[in-house]
Amino acid sequence: MSKPGNSNVPISVLIAAREEAKGLPRCLAPLRGWADEIVVADSFSADGTAEIAESYGAKVVQFTYQGGWPKKRQAILDSFPFRNQWILLLDADEILLDPIKQEIAAAIATNRFDGYWMRFEIHFLGRQLRHGDTELWKLSLFRKGKGRFEKRLESQDSSMADMEVHEHVIVAGNVGRLANPVRHENINSLFRYIHKHNEYSNWEAQVLYEGAKGELQPAFWGNQAQRRRWLKRLLLRFPGSPILLFLYKYLLKLGLLDGVPGLLYCSFQAVHLFQVKAKLFEMEHSPGTCGDGGSLPAVEKREESKV
Repeated sequence: MSKPGNSNVPISVLIAAREEAKGLPRCLAPLRGWADEIVVADSFSADGTAEIAESYGAKVVQFTYQGGWPKKRQAILDSFPFRNQWILLLDADEILLDPIKQEIAAAIATNRFDGYWMRFEIHFLGRQLRHGDTELWKLSLFRKGKGRFEKRLESQDSSMADMEVHEHVIVAGNVGRLANPVRHENINSLFRYIHKHNEYSNWEAQVLYEGAKGELQPAFWGNQAQRRRWLKRLLLRFPGSPILLFLYKYLLKLGLLDGVPGLLYCSFQAVHLFQVKAKLFEMEHSPGTCGDGGSLPAVEKREESKV
């Protein structure tokens, strides 16, 4: 809970970071003086991430990934003594604007829900993407002890990132939605963007190779995360599906109206799917391989893929 006399919103914000000195101040500035507690989970960054976080009044917790489960955010949720009853998860490239801050403060003052889906606006290469099926929903706000990440993969290592990739938070209780968006804007280089998605595709290919797990089941009529899983599972069955995904986002969902940033974003989404399918093909024909040249325990094949 908030300390007596503290006018801040009684919420604990958990931010996962790794080499985020460039963008972290934009995330932390709106939180200082608003959130009662800010916790930055770092990975021993060498670019001054921890020092920047502390300069904004955040508590820095260093995390060393040893492989397996849990990964960064769930490990901190399990171990850190948060002092508030509400927890908000943010990435270092996500920014709270005043409307969503006001809505969060009002939402956690009631007992109606135990968690909230939040909407994220994607800004890419200096432009907000308004088309191309880019709007994103995440269950990022929940009561302490009520929310946890689903475990989709046990046999994973640092080549698959040290934090959760496409695992989603599961809340035990009633869940609502907040109307105002969070600004998601990556200002790091495309080199960094591509590197991160290389890790993400390692993880996703291994999830598919072992057989997709998790409590959030693919469903066309489910929430956005379930629909995306359903669509990806469908696409995996078709040769040339990365091209189909590009055409869906760029033409059918009008990503072309977002100019060059829209073209690049839709292209990167298609390339990511291509990488996942190519790595899945590699695993099926070279059992035990993984993205960094290491090895993972052999498991039974569950998915057959054609790039």
